[in-house]
Order: sequence, then structure tokens, then C-alpha cells
Amino acid sequence: MHDGHPDIPETPGDSPIANGRDWPGPEMARVPLWVYSDRDNYQQELDRIFYGSHWHYVGVDVEVPEQGDFKRATIGERSVLMVRGKDDQINVLLNSCAHRGTEVCQKQFGNDKVLTCPYHQWTYDLEGNLTGVPFLKGLKGQGGFPEDFDRSEHGLKKLRVEVVNGGVFASFDPDVMPYADYIGPVMMKYVTRVFSGKKLRVLGYQRQKLRGNWKLYVENIKDPYHATLLHVFLISFGIYRIDQIGVTEQDERTGAHNVFASMRDMDVTEEAAEEMASFTPDYELQDPRMVVPVKEFPDDISIMIQTFFPGLIVQQQTNSLQIRYIVPLGPDEFELQWTYLGYDDDDEEMIQRRLHMSNLTGPAGYISVDDSEVMEFSGAGVRPNPGNVAITELDGRTAAPPEGKHMITESCIRGFYSHYREVMGY
Repeated sequence: MHDGHPDIPETPGDSPIANGRDWPGPEMARVPLWVYSDRDNYQQELDRIFYGSHWHYVGVDVEVPEQGDFKRATIGERSVLMVRGKDDQINVLLNSCAHRGTEVCQKQFGNDKVLTCPYHQWTYDLEGNLTGVPFLKGLKGQGGFPEDFDRSEHGLKKLRVEVVNGGVFASFDPDVMPYADYIGPVMMKYVTRVFSGKKLRVLGYQRQKLRGNWKLYVENIKDPYHATLLHVFLISFGIYRIDQIGVTEQDERTGAHNVFASMRDMDVTEEAAEEMASFTPDYELQDPRMVVPVKEFPDDISIMIQTFFPGLIVQQQTNSLQIRYIVPLGPDEFELQWTYLGYDDDDEEMIQRRLHMSNLTGPAGYISVDDSEVMEFSGAGVRPNPGNVAITELDGRTAAPPEGKHMITESCIRGFYSHYREVMGY
């Protein structure tokens, strides 16, 4: 079974697997548009990427502060539970009863001493072990489960878990490499700016559904090219422009994880202004609080956007700290989940500042609303044209990060697809 919209026909054999489609060259600088709409390709993504040997974000530890607290999360299309166990450790369990597959928990958040399936009341402890089966021995000598039925073999599936300074990550592969090796030391240096070890505080959530393939949004975040052309608000108030001093870095092992970090600069060169048709220097804000930051990090980075394969974004935008997580809903739709963060020792003034700045992003954010609209345009453009290709040649054709302190590049998109091709077997 494959998810998708009824207006996209299912063509037997029309898949890269069945037809042996090759990736068009130059390999790093072309993306075939069928990767965004082909249903067999999407199913292979679920199996190899989301349920394979990769790490996925499921939450932050402060979302389950007490023993018995749980939170529902999603990896690929599978519901999982982040649970604070009796030993105070965080467990991540597949939210599917070992009996008949029913979802055990339906609430987004909750607390209980045990996890009980609503269908037949099979009961599991906070580590996912099966502890209770109604009528295990039958009734009055009749019925019941076989004598060799072993409860220890029928617990909830347990995922491998690592907690990085409050960020909780999980994998379906018990033999996945350690998280630090998975992202590499350069990426770890940047992610621990936000996940610094200070106790986190969740300020709020937003969610939205977008019509388009999940990889289109990954590309969008790895693309500083569009940011300085599309986002009028972003460039007009100096939050980010491509001519500002910045760095582009990728992980050493795969090139699939990357970071953009730039330093705020209100001055615009004449050359840059001529290239940015959306730039409007005469705009003024009646309430400037959302664009006036307070220094809180030891460096001068004003905006840091970090992406992790396959679909996690960690961002510091002035004083707004946020996580974006992509949940695929078939080849042609995805959900974007936003979590806004602060630190436990923030005073009320800083909390209000972060909340004001959160208006820049999210489904109706002054900046992010542009991306939401463009995702719809992108989905509409790629769906009926599977035989075409996308060009990603800005600043070269390889996956290597750019030399020098600039962000005029599509190398991070090429890095993503270099690793994607390897994982998918293309």
C-alpha cells in the first residue's frame, strides 16, 4: 500500500526500480523530478531512510519531565512514544501493540504508570515490556494462550535512543552508529550551540500540512540562494542576506548534514541591491522588537540554520530558538512540525523577546509563509513532469562545501542527494 492523492495515477511498472531509471548526470548537479512523485521510490525511502540506519528527532527531554510522562512522535509514517521510564531514562517505543497492531496511546502527551492498549487491554511497563494479558490462562479451564506463550517475547518494539544535551534522537536500527559519529564533529560543534547543556524550555508548537514532497522542503532549507531573493522581510530588515559574512559547512562523512551561519549586517552593497529585486530599503517596522536581538552566544552569529539528514532543522534566528521536523505523508504531502525553545533560566523579558521573534516563522510567519507558498508551487510544478530534471549548479557541480566565507552555493543540496543516492541504491 502506498499513500498519496487520488489525482496522481498509479502506473504499473512506472517506477525507478521497475524501469531501472538512472540518475542523470552530472550526478551531483541534477535531480530527476520523478524522485518527488514516484510511489515506489517513496516506499523505498521509508524502508531505507526512515526505518533504516539513521537517527531521527523525537523531542526534547523536558517534554517528559516526570516518570510515566509520554509524548507521541512520528518517524516516517510510524507513530512512536517517547517515555520517561521508572529508572528516569528516556525510552522510545513503537506505538503499536504486539497483539494486533493497535495504537497503544492516542494522546499527544500523557502520564501513566503503565501503557495499556485500548483494544484488548494488553499492558506494558514504561520500558515496553509486556506485563499483563487478560485471560492469559483462559477462564474456568477453557481457552487461553498456548502454554509456551512467553510474554518476554511480545513487548513493544524498542528503538535505540541517544539524548544530546536535552535533544532526544531515536533509530529503528539497534546497530546504528553513535549519534556523534553520525553527524560528525563539525555538526556537533554547531548543534551544541543551541543544545548547549542548559536546561531547555518549550515555549510552544505549530504544525502545518503542505502539498509537495518532503525533500522539497529539505532542499529549501539547504538553499541560501532563494532566501535572499524570495524573502522580502528577511532581507529588508537585515536579518539575512547572501552578501553578509557567513560560512557554509557540511559533515565530513556524508555531506548530507550542513549548517549556514551568518553575521548580521544592515549595510547593503549597490551590487547586491541590484540583484535582489525583492529588497525594499524604505520599509520600516512599527514594532521592531522581533528584529532587534540581544547577544546571548559568545560568537557573532545572528542566524544559524542547521539541517540533519533526513529531515531535522535546528535554528537560531537572532534570539528565536526553534526546531523544524518534517513528517512525510506520502510522496506528495508532508507535515512540518515547529517547536519553539528557550532556556529554563530565561527571565520574562527574554521569553517575551523569543515569542515576539517567533512571529518570523511558522505557518503564518513573516518569513516562512513565503516558503509555504513556494512549496505548493514546487509540488505543482514537479508532479506532472517526472521526466524533467532540476539543476543545482550554483557554485559548482560537486558536493564539496564552498571555499571562503560565503553562502552563494547549492553545494548542500548536492551533498544531500549524494548521500541520498547512496542510501537508495541509485
